[in-house]
Amino acid sequence: MRVLIAALLTALMSPVSAQQGTETVEALTVTVGVSHAPPYWIVQGHERAGLYVEIFEAIADRLGWDVRYREAPFRRILRMVQQGEVDVMLGPTQTEDKANLMEFVAPAFPPERRLFFYLNEEHSIQRYADLHDRVVGVLEGASYFSRFDHDEELLKEPAPRYENLMLMMEKGRVDVVIAPELVGLYVVKRLGLDAKVSPFFMPGERSYIAVAKNSPAIQYADDIRAALKLIELEGIHEDLVLKYMDRNAE
Repeated sequence: MRVLIAALLTALMSPVSAQQGTETVEALTVTVGVSHAPPYWIVQGHERAGLYVEIFEAIADRLGWDVRYREAPFRRILRMVQQGEVDVMLGPTQTEDKANLMEFVAPAFPPERRLFFYLNEEHSIQRYADLHDRVVGVLEGASYFSRFDHDEELLKEPAPRYENLMLMMEKGRVDVVIAPELVGLYVVKRLGLDAKVSPFFMPGERSYIAVAKNSPAIQYADDIRAALKLIELEGIHEDLVLKYMDRNAE
């Protein structure tokens, strides 16, 4: 395995044209499905930014790929993967149902706590059992942690975006919103809500670059892993994570 990684890293550090010799090989075009959710994914007009996007762009640059983006709510992206319209998803956590559609190629993104946001003090979550007395806002199609995801006694109210969920909480349609730490704090700040974070939270899991099993890109899984290793060795991955963590703390 170490020999394979070393060989791939050596190849990836060479220009694409050098890897291909005198042949003219068209760069692979991959379509990436993203849901506009700063600071992870920022896809508006011609803007392409966000922690997950920039990490993937650094990987794609080393692979010589042409990357195109399709912006849609999370659940719709899953349908586009199934229908062969999207090659790559950035940031899903590994679950059995998604594993039927995608290969979780590389855990490229840092784990984040799952926080419970609230506006009224009586809705603060002190322990898991408190959730059974609340209406919880959740992102459509998202996974948070196993017990919560499979708890059929919980009253969950879905919405396509975290902005929708926070506004639903402001209007009293949900009591609390569960969200990954960075995106939750970002949305609360942008909307100017006086939302607080509950004492109870769950540790996060690493999220992945996932490739559709029906995509030609699936044959490049080892290359994606090698390119990720390369940007980690170069310090690019750490720099990007720190950039967005610092920006969110401002």
